[in-house]
Amino acid sequence: MKIDDLLPQLFPNGHDIAFDGDYFAGPAGDVAVIGTRDRAAIGAALSHRMAGEVLRICRDHPGRPILLLVDTLGQKMSRRDETICLNAYIAHLAKCLDHARGRGHRIIGLVYGEAVSAGFLSSSMLADACYALPEAEVKVMNLPAMSRVTKIPLERLEELSQSSAVFAPGVENYIAMGAVRGIWEGDLAACLERALAEDPGPDTRRTLGEQRGGRTLARRVSADVRGDAA
Repeated sequence: MKIDDLLPQLFPNGHDIAFDGDYFAGPAGDVAVIGTRDRAAIGAALSHRMAGEVLRICRDHPGRPILLLVDTLGQKMSRRDETICLNAYIAHLAKCLDHARGRGHRIIGLVYGEAVSAGFLSSSMLADACYALPEAEVKVMNLPAMSRVTKIPLERLEELSQSSAVFAPGVENYIAMGAVRGIWEGDLAACLERALAEDPGPDTRRTLGEQRGGRTLARRVSADVRGDAA
């Protein structure tokens, strides 16, 4: 869905969101919105700008909920960005979101376009809860790239992806793993209202992944590591 079609459905009473290229931000009632469009690549400049907006919200609007609208093809593949430590800029964005959460800001992520790799991991995956539209595309790493990194033959990964959500892209698999809490359909304004009304509580992604059959060991292994296994 195009952002121009999405915003009126999320905020039927209007908004004051301003666009600048592939970046946008602004208030919509009592919600602060930060997002990217047109499959934006998250480079140093864009991640720094997003982080600055998070800190500005913390300073000027304490406790205001933050909605992250995600459409990104991942980190920017640029020699310049890598040279100036893109990973540090992306980590800074993640730390700013964690800082906002610690200051009492409710953070909701919504993938409305594409969500890939570090551009997704440093935004909606850092939210209290991440949701997606039915037509969204979610993937952290495609199988050929995963094969190059892990040295596992591509054929074996393709075989594993047929039975394991961990190795397969797609919204349904990320729901199974608990990374995406659910799909928003119908009245999107009502979906947002319900998400904001939920008690953020502890991180439930490992539990959801176990219940949904997408990550069957993550909760138990983490409990063993902490020494509090039942």
